[in-house]
Amino acid sequence: MSTGIWLVRPDALDLGQRLAEALGATLYQPWALPDSPREQFRRAFHQHRQWIAVMASGIAVRYLDGLPASKYTDPALVVLDEAARFAIPLLSGHEGGANALAYAVARLTGAVPAVTTATEALKPLTLGIGCRRDKSADDIERAATSALNGRTLAEVREVATIDLKADEAGLLEFCARHELPLRVIARADVAARAWVGQPSAWVQQNVGVDGVCEPCALIASPRGRLIVPKTALDGVTVAVVEDNIEMKVPNP
Repeated sequence: MSTGIWLVRPDALDLGQRLAEALGATLYQPWALPDSPREQFRRAFHQHRQWIAVMASGIAVRYLDGLPASKYTDPALVVLDEAARFAIPLLSGHEGGANALAYAVARLTGAVPAVTTATEALKPLTLGIGCRRDKSADDIERAATSALNGRTLAEVREVATIDLKADEAGLLEFCARHELPLRVIARADVAARAWVGQPSAWVQQNVGVDGVCEPCALIASPRGRLIVPKTALDGVTVAVVEDNIEMKVPNP
């Protein structure tokens, strides 16, 4: 898909350039032209099927005023703050692919993908997965199914793994097969949050952390609880975290 990246301040230029290079996207620097940046955006809006708007969400809402027409035809738009802390699918999450784009941006920047569409928000499970190199998608699926122990992949919101596994072909194929977004957690974050029931000497020696599947799942679902600790099957480790999706409203 043709992707545009819109900046509002030169301070975000380095971030924008890195994203543009990684995604093969067109980078817009509206301050270089004399007319209104908002008018420039309105003219460019339908020139791309996907947008990354590096700006505050309030600015993005004002930029979009009057532009969206239908979730079936509107370009996808993800808002990313200049510190790359949150990637928010603001427009065309499902049909346009903004949810998937938010995860792609998150993998590149370390941002948290703040997906708000109900279909994803109501899925309670996160899978943390670690694996030996070159494990197949079938191997990973068998391990995941075993760990779920009767729960289904349809209940899984996302898969989380460590950054060293971001390009693991079998893991990527497994996620694509089941349309599961892959959340990549930085090794430094895993090391800083040592939520590991049974530390692995092999993982510590080869990866530099005590474990992968449990901390990755818990980092990805910070209000969740570990319902399946690390399970291992044929070189694949899986942990399952269930999110607490009940909204507790205090009594008046």
